[in-house]
Amino acid sequence: MEFFEVLERRRSVRAYERKPIEEEKLRQLLEAVNSAPSAGNLQAYEVVLVRDLERIRQLARASHDQTFIEDAPVVLVFVANPLRNSHTYGRRGEHLYCMQDATIACTYAHLAATALGLSSCWIGAFDDEVVANIIGAEPPLQPAAILPIAYPAEHPTPRPRRPLTDLIHEERLRK
Repeated sequence: MEFFEVLERRRSVRAYERKPIEEEKLRQLLEAVNSAPSAGNLQAYEVVLVRDLERIRQLARASHDQTFIEDAPVVLVFVANPLRNSHTYGRRGEHLYCMQDATIACTYAHLAATALGLSSCWIGAFDDEVVANIIGAEPPLQPAAILPIAYPAEHPTPRPRRPLTDLIHEERLRK
């Protein structure tokens, strides 16, 4: 699929077919994650791949009962790891760059899923402590995003976007 077609087709999908994802497609998606840019190329994040149905149920409950997550055969949890870049970037690396790295990697997975004919929905609403406990992430590791991956059982229509004239500010923000 051509890049701009991927952008055009990408949707947040919340209904999934109960169908396994081929290992080759999953490998391609994970390689896309690994190719994501990061501050200083330090990749200050970890990705937990969850396939266990009970853990997926727990993640759905920890995500304020977003039960559609339970229908995904694979869930990726992106975790910011400040230990990987704090020595290079100090406080900014520890608090910002690692979170940016994790979310950029999640974006790559989100787009790769679309390119592979799969679907996903970015989950940012969850109980950090509960999710960390489910996946075994101890401080200072911090969950940044959850991404269920599945074949779509729905094809949502595009949602309205802000016009570029409202979104883009040449050289500085308007007052």
